[in-house]
Amino acid sequence: MVMIRPFKAYRPRKDVAHKVAALPYDVMDSDEAREIVKDNMYSFLHIDKAEVDLPKTIDIYDRRVYEKAKENLKSFIENGILIEDSKSILYIYRLIMDRRVQTGIVACSSIDDYLTNNIKKHEKTREDKELDRINHVNICGAHTGPIFLTYRDKEEINKLVEEITSEEPNVDFLAEDGVEHIVWCVSNKDRINTLVSLFKEVPCTYIADGHHRAASAVKVGELRRDLVRSYKGDEEFNYFLSVLFPSSDLKIMDYNRVVKDLNGLTANELLEKVKEKFDVEKAYGSFKPREKHVFGMYLNKEWYKIRAKEDTFQDTVLEALDVSILQNNLLCPILGINDPRTDKRIDFVGGIRGLKELERLGDKYNGVAFALYPTTIDELMNIADNGEVMPPKSTWFEPKLRSGLFIHKLD
Repeated sequence: MVMIRPFKAYRPRKDVAHKVAALPYDVMDSDEAREIVKDNMYSFLHIDKAEVDLPKTIDIYDRRVYEKAKENLKSFIENGILIEDSKSILYIYRLIMDRRVQTGIVACSSIDDYLTNNIKKHEKTREDKELDRINHVNICGAHTGPIFLTYRDKEEINKLVEEITSEEPNVDFLAEDGVEHIVWCVSNKDRINTLVSLFKEVPCTYIADGHHRAASAVKVGELRRDLVRSYKGDEEFNYFLSVLFPSSDLKIMDYNRVVKDLNGLTANELLEKVKEKFDVEKAYGSFKPREKHVFGMYLNKEWYKIRAKEDTFQDTVLEALDVSILQNNLLCPILGINDPRTDKRIDFVGGIRGLKELERLGDKYNGVAFALYPTTIDELMNIADNGEVMPPKSTWFEPKLRSGLFIHKLD
């Protein structure tokens, strides 16, 4: 049983929604964020990455950054950039990228569902990243970025969402990256109650993206429960901002790797070692894998097609993931990447950036780059169902949900 509930969102004024909406804070660094906000006073990055309004020398984890975020959020509200809805409702959020449509329900999810694993995870989190968002949420008193959840399709939900989205939307704009963002407000009480009831029939949801934000939202909720002690359960801090998408709508892109050196090997020595576990074939031109267990390897300005031999993995969902095969048979034993979560010698490159970016980085570092076949959404859900954890950076979702379109206040 999945618990969702309506809430009174703060949302951008319709005429500036396209200027407010911003990519998630964690897909860019501070310099990139400063460039984006330079000519946009409305950008939500003034709240999500508030260091853009402070000296460049400041540590991004300095308390002054979170206080500035709180100040900017208050200013956005006082100046009418963000306006609170008059009553608790649900929302439908649709993104269209390259004619591919994904449509989710914006609601508050229960921190208890997270704590009881009714919201399933597939990644480990890092303490420093959690602490950053704990401070941001707690000091701002708001969830400013939604957690991206998915669930196995339920026909009755799909039908009701289709009915709602056949009507005139409340917000519709095309972002600078060509992604269209559309919002419908679901204010009809019968529709709200129906959606809430239908989700009670959904066995569980899965975190698609936003593990750190989810963990942080839950820990803030627990902190506030401790302060209140005799909390009732209906306080806003017991819930966090989420968008729930049916799994059939989602597409996972490849998440590729670049290693910045050859671990003391020559290119020829590396090739010989790779051949122990992979069938290696020179490619003519760039090579993008089209099937599981096949990888593209860019080395010394040349592309190779490498296919994992049958004895390189066990027949389990986790071990058969291409990210696991590459890590266990090549990155760790040959290139010495023991912990890809912390090793500074490895970079991760989202598939949206293309093979040219892998070539650029491979040449820059005189290292080696790997193009992977994407993890599937079914693999993600099966691994979460088994209580297992994927290797880091296993999934890259596009399009990215925009921050600033919905804000959930805790106070």
